[in-house]
Order: sequence, then structure tokens, then C-alpha cells
Amino acid sequence: MDPVIVVGAGPVGLSLALALARLGVPSVVLDETPGQEETRPARTAVLRPDTAAFVGRLGCADALESAGTRWAAWRIMRRRRLVERVAFAPRTPDDAAGSAPASPVHLPQHALTRALRAALAREKLAEVVTGSRLADLEQDEHGISAHTRGPNGTWWRGSYLIGCDGPRSTVRKLLDIRFPGRTAVERHAVAALRCELPWPGEALLHRSPPRQGGGPGSEVSARPLADGLWRLDWLLPPGRELVTPDALVARIRDSLAGWSGASPAEPGTGSTGTVPDGDGNRWHGPGRLVPPYELLDTGVHTVHHRLARRWRQGRAFLAGDAAHLLGALGTQGLDEGLRDAENLAWKLGLAWHHGASELLLDSYQAERRGAVAARLRAADQALPLLRDGRSVRWRTVLPGAARGRSTLLTDGHLGRGPLGAPPAYARTPLAPPAGAADGPLVETVPGAPVVDVAVTASDGSVVRLHDRLGQGLLVILVAPGTTVWDRRHWQSAGLMPRLTSAVAALPMSAELLVTESYPGAAAHTVLLVRPDGHLVTALAGVRPEEMTACAEAVRGGAHGRGAGAARRAGSEGAPVRPAGAGGPAGAGGPAGLGTSGTSGAAPELGRTDASDAPDWSEASGVAGASDGAERGGSGEGTTGADGATDSGGAMGAGGATGASGAAEGRNGGAEGGGTIGSAGTTGAPSPVDPVGTSMLHSESD
Repeated sequence: MDPVIVVGAGPVGLSLALALARLGVPSVVLDETPGQEETRPARTAVLRPDTAAFVGRLGCADALESAGTRWAAWRIMRRRRLVERVAFAPRTPDDAAGSAPASPVHLPQHALTRALRAALAREKLAEVVTGSRLADLEQDEHGISAHTRGPNGTWWRGSYLIGCDGPRSTVRKLLDIRFPGRTAVERHAVAALRCELPWPGEALLHRSPPRQGGGPGSEVSARPLADGLWRLDWLLPPGRELVTPDALVARIRDSLAGWSGASPAEPGTGSTGTVPDGDGNRWHGPGRLVPPYELLDTGVHTVHHRLARRWRQGRAFLAGDAAHLLGALGTQGLDEGLRDAENLAWKLGLAWHHGASELLLDSYQAERRGAVAARLRAADQALPLLRDGRSVRWRTVLPGAARGRSTLLTDGHLGRGPLGAPPAYARTPLAPPAGAADGPLVETVPGAPVVDVAVTASDGSVVRLHDRLGQGLLVILVAPGTTVWDRRHWQSAGLMPRLTSAVAALPMSAELLVTESYPGAAAHTVLLVRPDGHLVTALAGVRPEEMTACAEAVRGGAHGRGAGAARRAGSEGAPVRPAGAGGPAGAGGPAGLGTSGTSGAAPELGRTDASDAPDWSEASGVAGASDGAERGGSGEGTTGADGATDSGGAMGAGGATGASGAAEGRNGGAEGGGTIGSAGTTGAPSPVDPVGTSMLHSESD
């Protein structure tokens, strides 16, 4: 059977190819770049525990530990007062899930991409072809063909194709899929620097800092990286005002001076120019000296909110920034892109090896588009409260919510609540049939991610549950006291022999695990978990018929193997190769289908209008044009005629700007701009973000 074609070699595309290789599915990654990732310290990724575990399972665990950092705590300040501090728990394999949350992993995006490329280079079932720009697509009932231009231009034949080619996705344009939403929801100035701050290892969100004017819309965050580096982000006011290098340096110096860690004054002395905060620290007045720092990189990050109307068309799929853009209020677009890859990989694995029902393939769009739409709806509801500074009743905008602004911001940054928590697929088409999911009450509802408890594998090793995901179903028996006994005894006693036989008879591959406890589960509860870590059901004891029915539902229901085989093109295990220089009939491709970045393309990142109104207001995730137009019909900001996302700049130790303007990036204009180096030119200060601001997206493949 032909390999899977992945278009785009950013973190999402590389992760998808690696996940497919782990499932024995060959793939070819079409990369239009030369394969060298640009080093940008200010472009970083924050991976939640579930997505960090997914990347770790792909062979990048060492890179996460060496290049990334896990925070000791997260704190929110307002003016001079500590509002909230969340301490993170250490992660050890044999610990039960505690009450303290696990820390996210913060690392430079170029380090993540390089680690994924290195892992993919070790895979025999995957090949990355650089210098290959997609130009055309053709699909039929047996497969899909992709025509590329460049040094390796040819026709490629695949069983399926996934567009992971960023916000200006050529795949999405060739499939004629609309990308409605909002432009310039938020803007942030960004800087990466080396310095010492008074809370080593802790991240901070400072709202209304006194040295920044103290207004309701002023906000700065500091997040630690490895090797003594920090990433600082400043929320910029709405509009298109330019951020000059001098203005950005002033922001850096003001923030560092306000945070400088001087020793507190003696009690009762009332030292001039110091004010105590709620955390026992002292904040010094305007005369405070700026601590030493080394500035490494800067930029301006513009957040857009957009959602593709369809994520599947025949044998072609969209994932990552090609399918959605989000990132306001601390949410992470890369997290959602990696969840796309994890969700789609195991479904394509079943389809490639055994054939798949339409229900299984359609479930990718139903689950993932619905989850991202819910995230965008939550941001739409929260933005008026958190950004306009007006007095709005909480229950009017967020029904049932009684939490403050700072807590809601914490949710977005830490992956909690509607803004950040991992999604639950409550309405999944893969839900078990009635009567097969009426098990005992557990704290995890069907469709929600399972808790990362410690489990014992068949070889006796104790690992985390998330470390066993990705290959097939997991069947987990809750058996308190298991670790007290030798494995040879409990594996042949009680429920285990019958459960082992039931697992072996399931219609898809499955692994049997045992855990001492699971939140809310009684002894002898059996949990069925999907390959992407979402609960299928919980059963009271061993019930083979119900387990089989649940496994059939996860596969997308009964489907004919003959129909699946009829869709296969080529022989099983066909090597990754081009379909031939001549290609299929019509190799020239239809007229008018340009490549990524061609002028005259649809203004997909331009002004919001009636036809491109947000459509994530519908709970089902289906386009809701009228409701979306009501929410966002005013249109926030404009870009170029081609919806060009913005050019940007980076700044070194001194000097003036390099060339500005809407330079075309690797995704047909996603990024451009100049670099401010030590040998700058003279003249008036040039902006860091000329008319269009640089887009530090979660995926810039």
C-alpha cells in the first residue's frame, strides 16, 4: 500500500510522521524548506503534560529534558500584590497522581523541531524530502497524488495526505476550504534574554505593573527557559501602532527594574521608595537600577483566531495551523496541533493496515474541530472581560462563572478550564453502543482524557499510563494491593486469566495493564482507553461482550475488510517513493492552481467580513455563519490583499532595522522582515513591526 504523504515539516507534520512510523505506517514528508531550522530564542513552545508526553513517546524525551525546563510554580501579580501562586508537582514514574498539577515544558521551538527531525531520521519507514513545494493535488478512490516543484519536483502517490503546512496552507487552498475567523485578536512584544530574576524557576504573569503605567490593559509575563534564559511577553494595545527598538528596550528595562531582587528593608524602617507586596518582596521606585541582562532576540507576536470549515476532504486532511489559529489569553496553538497529530495518527494506522470505515475517518474532524471550536468560543466569551477594561458582569458573559480575571488567565496559561484543559470528546462518533458503557462511576467521564496514574505492565515494570499510549487500546484493571504480591502470583489469580483471554480476543490490538488505584474507581473496575488517551468506558469487572462492542466502536463500527482492501493501491509495505516522473493523467494540473504564497490568493488572513465570519459559535462545530457574524462581524484589523500575515524583526545588541515589508516566508508569506544587528544604519528609528507584525505562530513550517 502507498505511504501517507505529510505536507509540511513543522512540529505537527514531523510528529505525525513519527507517530505513523511507530504504528508501522510509511510516510513521506514534503518539506519546501532546505531542512535547516532557524534559531530564534524568542520563539518558544509551552507543551502541556499530555502533549509533552506525546512528544516524549516519539523519541524526544531526552530533548525535552535537556532543552526544556519545567517550572517550579506559576504566579500572578497585580500591581504590587501577589494574587495567586500555583506550585507544580515533580513527575516521577512510581508516584500516584497527586493534587498538585504537573508543570508544562517550556523550550525553544527550533530545539523541538530539530529533535523531531533527528528522531525521524532514525526511522526507516519515513523520509523527509526537502526543497519540495506542493503545486497540485489529485485524488481518486484508490489514493491521492501530489505534484511538487523545486529541486525534487515530481509526482508522489500516497494512500492519504495531511496538510500540516501552516496558516497559509497550500493544501487547504487547493482543496478550496474556507478559513474564516478574526485577524489580530491580540498583539504581544516578545524578548528572549539572559538575566537573573528574583523567582528562579518560576513563571510570572504581572497584570497592570506600576512601571508600565498600571492600566487595565497592561500585562507582562516572564517564563524561564534552560541555561538561565527567560522569555518576556508584553501585551500591546489594540491597533497597528509601531513598536520601535527604543520602545521595546524601554519596556525591558522598566520590567527588570521593577522586578529586581533587592533585599527587603528592615522591618519598621519605612525605607523611601519601597513598597511591600503580598509575597514579602520589595518593589523599588523609578530610581531603581536595571540589573544586568543580555538581549538575545525580539519580535512581535500577532494572534489570529481562525477555523477551517472542513478538516477532511476525501483522502486529504488538515492539521495544526493549516486547520486552526488560536493563542489569545495564554492558550497554545501548538498544543492543539500536536493533539491533531495524535488523534489522526492512530486512525490512519487502522485505515492503512486494516481498512477503515468512513465513520472512523470522519471522527477526526468531528472530535478535533469541535474541541478547537469550543476553545475559540471560550476565548470569545472571555476577551471582553479581560481586555476591554470595562465593568462587565461575569455571569452575563460566562454563565455560572464566579472566578476573577486573574484565575481565568491562569486557566489559559496552565491548561485548565475551558480555555486550556485537554479536550473531552463527549459527542464522539466512536462512542460505545448503549448498554456497553454503563459501568461504575469514575471521575473521568467517557471521552475525557484519562488521569496519568502509575501502572504495572506485563513485564512487571511500573510506568506512567501516558507512556503506554499510542499503539492500541489499553485495558486497565484497578486492583488495590497488587504491588504487594509477586507478579507471578497475581497474573494467574482472580480476574486476570479471564481478563487476559478477553483482551486477546478483542478486534484490535490491546495491552493489559494493572493499577493500584484510579480516581473514583472501585476495585475490579476495568477501564478501556483509546490510543490517544481518552476513556472509552469503565466496566464493573470482566465483561468480554461489552469490551468487544467497545473495541468495535473505537474502530468506527463494523466495516467490510474487502471494501478496505479495495481502496488500497500498490502492494503492502510499498517503499516510500515518488509515483514516477510522468505522474498520473493530467500531470500538468488544472490551470489556475498556484503554489503557496502566489499573489491573488484568497484573503484568508484579511479583514473579517460576512463570508469569513467566525463559525465556532455552534456547539456541534458546524459552520454557524449568522451567529459568528454577530460576534465578529465588525472586523478587527486588516492585512494585505493576499491576507499577508505580517513581517517582523529581531533585534541584537544595537543598531537600526534591516529591511522591512511583507517579505514572503516559507509558508508563502507567513513571516518576513529584517534583523536589527550591531552594524545598523543611521536615520530615524525603524519599527520592530513594520505595518504588518511578525507572526510567531506555534507552527511555522
